[in-house]
Amino acid sequence: MDNIATIKSTLQEKIGAAIVEIEDRSDLHKHHEGRKNAPAGSGHYDAIVVSTNFAGKTMMQQHRMVYAALSDQMQTTIHALSLKTYTPEQWQLINQ
Repeated sequence: MDNIATIKSTLQEKIGAAIVEIEDRSDLHKHHEGRKNAPAGSGHYDAIVVSTNFAGKTMMQQHRMVYAALSDQMQTTIHALSLKTYTPEQWQLINQ
């Protein structure tokens, strides 16, 4: 399974994400100083995560849920992660 598929399945499993959209942005960061010390094969990702479990939580709490779910991968396959998190209701409003 590739990194993106692994991230998606982890978020679906651990936080009940209904929608997970991930874009690999690693090519945009390949010359950054911090990449030189990053684990081989790790990447920079932009992610949109939609979950009913985000209801009633602040954005900070939602992001902490995602980072906790991906904690094992944050030290191996994920070098950087940019997050946008939404409840299904928020996602529906954005995509009308």
